[in-house]
Amino acid sequence: MSTLKVNTIQHSNGTDALTIDSAGNTSFSGVVTGTPLGNRNLIINGDMRIAQRGTSATGLTNGNTGYHTVDRWKFQHTGTITYAVTMSQDTDVPSGEGFSNSVKYDITTAQSSLAAGDSLLFSHYFEGQMLQHLKKGTTNAESVTLSFWVKSNKTGTYIAELLDADNSRAISKSYTIDSADTWEKKSLTFAGDTTGAFVNDNNTSLALIWWLGAGTDFTSGTLQTSWGTIVNSNRAVGVANLADSTSNYINITGVQLEVGDTATEFEHRPYDMELQRCERYYRKYILGDGTGSEVGITGFNNTTGEFQGHFHFRTEMRAKPAFDYDGALSSYRVTYAGGGSTNPTVIQQIEQNTWGSGIRVYISGLTAGQASVFRALSTGTGAINYDAEL
Repeated sequence: MSTLKVNTIQHSNGTDALTIDSAGNTSFSGVVTGTPLGNRNLIINGDMRIAQRGTSATGLTNGNTGYHTVDRWKFQHTGTITYAVTMSQDTDVPSGEGFSNSVKYDITTAQSSLAAGDSLLFSHYFEGQMLQHLKKGTTNAESVTLSFWVKSNKTGTYIAELLDADNSRAISKSYTIDSADTWEKKSLTFAGDTTGAFVNDNNTSLALIWWLGAGTDFTSGTLQTSWGTIVNSNRAVGVANLADSTSNYINITGVQLEVGDTATEFEHRPYDMELQRCERYYRKYILGDGTGSEVGITGFNNTTGEFQGHFHFRTEMRAKPAFDYDGALSSYRVTYAGGGSTNPTVIQQIEQNTWGSGIRVYISGLTAGQASVFRALSTGTGAINYDAEL
């Protein structure tokens, strides 16, 4: 007859434990009971490893709001600004934390005083259907905790804001960069909001916004530290102006947003998993990298002057994507039977959905009905880009 010994396995922190009783039942105590062991982090690419668009974008200024380098992270501003920023994927990271990259804002043209409607922002957007477990708009609304690492030469107060785009509500929290040129970890808890549910669809419901500078339109009131209707003057009260000197920079990495009032260790997801999540919003299909290692999209010649092919997305995209391509038309070619090839005059997207996209290339000298391949020049670079960002 076998016997079962009662055991308790305790974590080194002295509080979290796994217990097996005499009947073989298991129980957990501590943070494990309320926190899933995986998929805690609502942020995609919080460690800034994925940068499909490129590793650096210079001269970001008025009119340049958008995604430029690290995936899912948006350079954003309001007003008619005159400062300029280089946004880059950087290798400066906090030591011993398992990170290889951060995102960096480097001020290259200063604006010593921001006009009333000006701001400098760094943002991440979420679909409503990804947020239903937050139970927003109910009496069981969940608190969430934001944690991240930050480094800047400019000490002072900065603001992180959650903005509910479905119900025009917001909450802001301040944090302080205490020591110049030093990596510091910050943690901010935002209460659950019992008013206004997130719409359960694939559109923007929530924005996480870092305020790195703001004019009086956003700073003249009282910081709104509880959920409420958006009042612009209360959104960024007390924020420093990162844009006031070309010596200024800020690096951020290890961003985690999770359910609960406790910041847990950063969830290091595998590279392939994080890339797949990014590709729901943006997909770069590399046709040539300049080393002669080009690949192609196979298809057929619909007419003597038109090639058609199809690209299947390995991850379903959030919505039907916008389409563009890198470089000049002269960077591409269509290769057809007999080894001939020629450059296109037009490249278009056709018949797209969230799982794939047709491509039409206008070109001369084809034989209708034959198979062909659309590719980059063997010594050139080229890529097809699909964008379904929020």
